[in-house]
Amino acid sequence: MHHYFMPTPAGFVIPYIHIIASETGIKSVLLAHQKHLEENPNDLTMACAEALGGYFAGQVFSFDLPLEDEGTPFQKQVWGTLRKIGFGETWSYQDTARAMGLPKHSRAVGGANNKNPILIITPCHRVIGSDGRLVGYGGGIEVKKWLLEHEKKILGLRR
Repeated sequence: MHHYFMPTPAGFVIPYIHIIASETGIKSVLLAHQKHLEENPNDLTMACAEALGGYFAGQVFSFDLPLEDEGTPFQKQVWGTLRKIGFGETWSYQDTARAMGLPKHSRAVGGANNKNPILIITPCHRVIGSDGRLVGYGGGIEVKKWLLEHEKKILGLRR
């Protein structure tokens, strides 16, 4: 596996994004408080870092990277559905379940959301409670709030 720790932009809650890739795909994008492994980047980790840099700069609104997220078939279905949520949009867990054709599975969607290994690119931060509250983000509610506000700010600047 190849590892790269991308510094996050000023003001972001966590100092690094840890990108892990094989030779053929991105395995995970995680938040990291420190560089806890030796870096050995490859072309994919660097392409991912470049795309994430574009996201933070307000120049990249969706990602076209080969992903190798590991999970159950249901989790992969949820993660694929999450990637359909547009930049600056939010869906509830119920909206996500409905989009999958499984309207009674919002709790299961929440469970799969919690196991998402590829943060930001698979935008689980865009899923909120049915009452509009920010709930359940593996990186912490502060990070979720920051990401959503970042997207809204960028969209406001583009209008």
